[in-house]
Amino acid sequence: MKNPWVFPATALAIGAIGGFLAGQNTSPSADPGKPEAPLTRVRSQNRTETAGGEGRRTTRVRSTDEAYRTPGQSNRIQTLMDFYAGLTPEQLEEEAAKLEDLPMSERIIASFLLFAKWAETDPTAAMAYTGKMGMTGNFVRPTVLQSWASTDPEGAAKYYSENPREFAMMGMMGGRGGMGGGGGASVIAGEWAKQDPSAAMAWAMSLSGNDKGSAMTGVVREVANSDPAKAWNMVGTMDEDSQGRAYRDIAGKWGAADFAEAERQIATLPADQQARAMSSAVEGLAKTDPKQALAKLSSIPAGDSRDSATRAVVESMSRENAKDAAAWVLASADESAKGEALQAVMPNYVSQDPAGALALVNGLPAGEIRDDAASSYVFNNRTTPPAELMKVAETITDEQNRNRTQTVTAMRWMAEDSKAANAYIQSSDSFSEEAKARAAEGQPLWGGRGGRGPGGGGGGGR
Repeated sequence: MKNPWVFPATALAIGAIGGFLAGQNTSPSADPGKPEAPLTRVRSQNRTETAGGEGRRTTRVRSTDEAYRTPGQSNRIQTLMDFYAGLTPEQLEEEAAKLEDLPMSERIIASFLLFAKWAETDPTAAMAYTGKMGMTGNFVRPTVLQSWASTDPEGAAKYYSENPREFAMMGMMGGRGGMGGGGGASVIAGEWAKQDPSAAMAWAMSLSGNDKGSAMTGVVREVANSDPAKAWNMVGTMDEDSQGRAYRDIAGKWGAADFAEAERQIATLPADQQARAMSSAVEGLAKTDPKQALAKLSSIPAGDSRDSATRAVVESMSRENAKDAAAWVLASADESAKGEALQAVMPNYVSQDPAGALALVNGLPAGEIRDDAASSYVFNNRTTPPAELMKVAETITDEQNRNRTQTVTAMRWMAEDSKAANAYIQSSDSFSEEAKARAAEGQPLWGGRGGRGPGGGGGGGR
C-alpha cells in the first residue's frame, strides 16, 4: 500500500464531512408529519428523474472515474452516492483500495461517501480496514463509527466498549468526534439520542470515567436541538464537571431560539457557572439578532466569557455592516476583547470596503490590537496586489505574527509574479537563508518535516 494513503489533513476532512453525512442520514424525529430532510428529498428526486431520463443520466455509473466525468459537482456527489449504494461490502472494500489513485480533491469526496456507506452495510469490515491505513486510519475511524451509530447505535456502542484503544485519538482531533465533540462515546450517544434519547442516556450512565461525562453531554446536546427545556432537566443527572459544559451547550441553542427563557434558566445556576452560560446564550442570540445580543453583552461579567461573546456578536454584526461593527469595537469593547474582535470583523470589512478596512488599520496605534487587525486584513484580502499587502505586513510589531504574515503574502506574490517576489525575499531580513534558497529555486518557502515555520522565524502568532 502506498504511503501516505491520504494525507492527515485530508483524512481529517473525511472524518468531519463523513460525520456530517452520517448525521444527515438519521432523522432526529420519527414524526411522520415532519418533512423529509433536504438530503433525502434530493436523493429521491434524482432517482426518480434518473428513471424518467429527463435530461439526466439514464444508467448507473460503473466506477468512480466515470462518476467524476458527470457534469456538475452536486450531480457527481449524487452519482457517487448511488454508485456506492449499489455495491456489496466486498465491492466497497475493493473500491477503498482504489481511492489512493484518485486526485486529492476527488479522493476526499469519494472517501467520506464510501466509508459512510460501508459502515452502514458492514461496519466491522469497514472498521477493520481502517486498521490497514496507518496513521490515516485514526482520522477516518470517526466517520465509520458515526455512520455505524446512525443506523445501529447498540452495535456501535458494543464495539466501542470492547475496543476502546482504537478510538483513543478521537478526543485529540477536531471535527465532530474531536475537540468539543468529546470523542467516540459522545459520537455514539449523540447519534443514539436522535433515535431514542432515553436509551442513549441509559447507556451513557452505564459508562465510567471521561466516557460517561462526554456521552451524557452528547445526549444532552442532541436533545437540546429540539427541546432545550428537556435537555436542561437532564443535566441534573450528570457529574458536576460535565454539568457546566452541558449547560453552556444548551444555553447557546436556547439563546438563539428563546433568549428570555434561556436568561431565566441561567439565573438559577450556581454563580460560578452563570457567566460562561450567559456568554453561550448571547453567542446563540447573535446568530438571529445581533443588535439585541450587543445590548446583552453588559449582562456578562468582564473577563474571558464576555470577550468570547463580544467576538461572536461583532462577527455577526459585520455581515451586514462591518464598518459600524469595527467602530463599536474601538469605542465600546473591553480592551482585552478588541484585538480578537477586530480579527473577527476584518474578513467582512475587507470584502465590503477594502479601502476603509486599510484606513482603520493605519489609524490604529502600534501594538497588539493593531497587529491583530493588520494580519487579519492581509490574510483576508483577495483584491489588493501582494506587493501592497506586504507593506502592511511589514508594520506588524510582533515578530512571529509578522513573519507568518509576510511568508504567506510572499507565497501568494510568488504565484502571481515570482521574479518580483523573489527579489523582495532576497533583500528582506525577515526570511531565513533556507527560505531565500527555496524561493530562488521556485520552491515553497517552508516545507519538509520539522520545518522552522513561516519565514524561518518560528511558528504562528500568539
